[in-house]
Amino acid sequence: MDLSEAIDVLAASVATADAVVPVGARTQWETGNLPGDATELRAPAGISRYEPEDLTVTVGAGTTCADLDAVLAERGHECPLDPRDTNATVGGVVACGLSGIRRLRHGPLRDQVLEVRFVTADGRLVKGGGPTVKNVTGYDLPRLFVGSFGTLGVIAQVTLRCRPRAEGARWVRADGPVDRFRPATVLQDREQVWIRLEGTAADVDAQSAQLTPCDAPALPDGAHRGRVSVPPGAITDVVRALDRVDGVRWAAELGVGTVHVAGDEVSVLSAARATAHDHGGWMLREAGGDGIDGFGRPLPNAELMRRVKDAFDPNGKLSPGRLPL
Repeated sequence: MDLSEAIDVLAASVATADAVVPVGARTQWETGNLPGDATELRAPAGISRYEPEDLTVTVGAGTTCADLDAVLAERGHECPLDPRDTNATVGGVVACGLSGIRRLRHGPLRDQVLEVRFVTADGRLVKGGGPTVKNVTGYDLPRLFVGSFGTLGVIAQVTLRCRPRAEGARWVRADGPVDRFRPATVLQDREQVWIRLEGTAADVDAQSAQLTPCDAPALPDGAHRGRVSVPPGAITDVVRALDRVDGVRWAAELGVGTVHVAGDEVSVLSAARATAHDHGGWMLREAGGDGIDGFGRPLPNAELMRRVKDAFDPNGKLSPGRLPL
């Protein structure tokens, strides 16, 4: 069965079910709210079109990020999705709207998505966007689907923007942020700062000459995990407040406004959420957090989101309970 036929089967499955929830590799299953009872459906995998000259690739939403990266690497390209687990599917990453840790250099996830093909609640296959970088006609449905958590349609196929893979890339440690170049990532925890450099081999060598090379750092892990998002200028105050929380492990993406938090006790997430709210931000639960709402408080654009949801899925068939609407 080719990708087109598999998408038709997916559409028929959506049309006949009472309620559906898209499922990928479950690497981000606990992000946000868990869905209610529904038929679990998986999007097809595979690469249907790769245009190296145009720097675009079209894949089934069930394709893993690891498989996509392997294909692009053969031509010296990449798509910087950067999930915590490379077994995550492309559709799952898009649906959860989680930008990777190289956002500082490569931009947010929504800038990587050019086109989506999705199945509506009544089983129709709809296309939004276009398979070229310059396509700007129509409503920007691709960006709308980033972070939609499967509540607007079942993402079946995605066209992504690619870019040349950097000739050289290296992680280094520093005593503090270094402002003499534009890094891909500046990641800080209580003890040190990690910087990922990308570019030509000569540039990376020159920039890292007085810094300490190191392995890629691991993001904080634990039974309970969350992602704090605040204005970038609030990061210093946020991490100072987190340092007063017992048992919290954190790593902040400087220049972006994201702080990854984890702990062994659910109280860590409660305190991290309060800290985020105190500084004009949010905390999205990513794992654990027994008894903690995935989003924490009413979304500021909840009324608009309800109207969009009603337009796409008037009967509430898609991913019931995933978003706090």
